Amino acid sequence: MGKLVRVNMSEKKVVVEPLPDQCEGKGGRWLTSLMVSEEVPAGCHPLGPNNKVVFAPGILTGTNAPNSGRISVGAKSPLTGGIKESNAGTPFPQKLARMGYTALVVEGIVDDDSRWLLKLGVDGGELVPADELKWKGTYEAARMLLDNYGEKTAFMLIGPAGEAKMAMAGIAFNDTEGRPSRYAGRGGLGAVLGSKGLKAIVLDDTGAPGVDPVDKDLFKEGQKKLVDAIQSHDVTKKGGALNSFGTAVLINILNEAGGLPTKNFRSGVFEGAQKISGEAIAEAAKQRGGAGTMGHSCHPGCIIRCSNVYAREDGSEHVSCIEYESSWSLGANCCIDNLDHVAELIRICNDLGVDTIEAGVTLGVAMEAGLAEFGDGPAAIKLLGEIGARTPLGHILGQGAQFTGEAYGVTRIPTVKHQGMPAYEPRAVKGIGVTYITSPMGADHTAGYTIAPEILAVGGKQEPLSTMDKVTLSRAFQETTAFIDSTGYCLFIAFPILDIPSGFEGVVQTVNGMLGTGYTGEDVGAIGKEILQAEKDFNTRAGITAAADRPPEFMRYEKLPPHNHVYDISDEELDKFWN
Repeated sequence: MGKLVRVNMSEKKVVVEPLPDQCEGKGGRWLTSLMVSEEVPAGCHPLGPNNKVVFAPGILTGTNAPNSGRISVGAKSPLTGGIKESNAGTPFPQKLARMGYTALVVEGIVDDDSRWLLKLGVDGGELVPADELKWKGTYEAARMLLDNYGEKTAFMLIGPAGEAKMAMAGIAFNDTEGRPSRYAGRGGLGAVLGSKGLKAIVLDDTGAPGVDPVDKDLFKEGQKKLVDAIQSHDVTKKGGALNSFGTAVLINILNEAGGLPTKNFRSGVFEGAQKISGEAIAEAAKQRGGAGTMGHSCHPGCIIRCSNVYAREDGSEHVSCIEYESSWSLGANCCIDNLDHVAELIRICNDLGVDTIEAGVTLGVAMEAGLAEFGDGPAAIKLLGEIGARTPLGHILGQGAQFTGEAYGVTRIPTVKHQGMPAYEPRAVKGIGVTYITSPMGADHTAGYTIAPEILAVGGKQEPLSTMDKVTLSRAFQETTAFIDSTGYCLFIAFPILDIPSGFEGVVQTVNGMLGTGYTGEDVGAIGKEILQAEKDFNTRAGITAAADRPPEFMRYEKLPPHNHVYDISDEELDKFWN
């Protein structure tokens, strides 16, 4: 039987209790969405006492299954007003699972301006005062935690933006070297923890019992199939696209497809794309040497290794890591083609504890409003500094793109359910637009990554500009993704399992071996549908109607160069998603 940790910030109590029966056999997003749906009043204020933050390792996290070091974090989002699951790859959930904990729930709220730290060991935990961490950036705070609790500790942190309850605040976890660089970034969940006064969690896994599959032979059989699939697929194998160039390999690919949002979603092509691409990052690592490296991993057991460390010209470490979404949002979307400026913007986001996607979309809207010129990297850095200084302008920006656009009378605000759109232009890639629009999470590419068939021809080939069957395509991807998010596997396993049937079999077998269940491939979609429906029901109770499942109005009438398409999947078709 699994164990659940409840941390009550109002009473300063930490209690370990048996996992409820209905939660057994679940993990990751399946568990966070279930618990938020059942325990959080849908109409509550996201920053009030009735919201809860649920941390859940995936079903397979803590095992030696490949690429299984993901954690889901769930709550009611202060950005979207609906349910939110945000996840990260980090050693933190691997230790949490091996300590015997299936989930950790933070509830209640502090009644003063104090900060607290949760120390959690295998026999329980305690809350200790942490005012010495108040308003510290995540880099300084992480160093203090490692000095106090040991270099091998795993930790969670929020930055100053979370403490200031800004809606773009994320949650930082440590990477394999102790950097506070692995983010559950989307949806403002760092602000929810800030409202509760919880600055950090540290784990002491001394004496951890570990995680044992129920059927070890079946687990190993599935594990081998998945490893073989990952290591043989062109996207995920060693020396493949992700390993060699990181996720930013997509910069040039999307630019060539006319789907790279540029200048606050005015165009699908950026002239400076090559300068901020994965190829440019890899070349910098080669030329500058020092700390710069490709093929870095975010957690032990990752065999794709798509992360990187970017170095300054003198070889000293600048930031880890430059992801595709970050290079796009803080680069192409703002017309910034200087990779060093992009790296500095990412470093500032990491230190403040904000989502790089929302930050970049917000900066694009701010540039649209005339607060800075497009392409001006130093001005963008200065604007992020306003967030760090917690000035009135900083608080406006810190609430995200929708809030900023409304404050300045901007009409081109690329959001759905108030969440900034990621790095794929819906007018050029119609299926990912369905995902942005219909997902209970707001605009989120990871909710249903139709880019795989639409751009990369993985899992078949779909014409990106076509509207044909894109609602059905997105639904299938969203259902499968909800299941993957529950297992603890990295979403990138989707590439090999879409093309290699034995890889998909391996995923199902590892889950069955772990739990002693008899799931089939058909159950994957059914479980995903169950998760999506629970999330949709929460949003309905929160007052989010079908009117929110719409693209930004400007995408209906502004044609996007170079293809000169509008978003032309009708509202009637979009509404069929939930049929």
